[in-house]
Amino acid sequence: MVLPLMKLGTLAVKTISKPLASQLKHQAKVHPKFRQSIINFAQRNHRITTQMQRRIYGHATDVEIRPLDEEKAVQAAVDLIGEIFLFGVGGAVVVFEVQRSSRSEARKEEARKQELEELRIKDEELEKQVADLKSKLEELEKLAKARGLSGIFQLKPQPGTTDSGKPDKSS
Repeated sequence: MVLPLMKLGTLAVKTISKPLASQLKHQAKVHPKFRQSIINFAQRNHRITTQMQRRIYGHATDVEIRPLDEEKAVQAAVDLIGEIFLFGVGGAVVVFEVQRSSRSEARKEEARKQELEELRIKDEELEKQVADLKSKLEELEKLAKARGLSGIFQLKPQPGTTDSGKPDKSS
């Protein structure tokens, strides 16, 4: 489920970045200062990447690097800015997802703590009830021993019997 959504999101970002890149190209044609700044940006990037490639492949690094012509520099700068935009949006999406997931986990943890607290309170109440019931049971047992079984239930004697439940001999 996540993978198709990621692909769809990436496609949407690329689709959005294309008009941005074309707008950058248009602005580079219209504004000479902007054009010069992105050409300088592209030339620096070209020098850095060429030097890195030469070092990686073991070629001489003291060789002069020819600058790009203006149109290639503008195109390279616009492409690089588009890629930086894509990378930035992708990074922002990842950060957003991590924060959302973190908040969700925090809410779940808080709910678990709340549930445990409620269970602890309920357990304490049940312990109190059990203690009360034990004391009442002990009281009943004491009464039962002191009065006998009929004393607990407060049974009224049957006519013709004494309080102890034996037949009355006086009649």
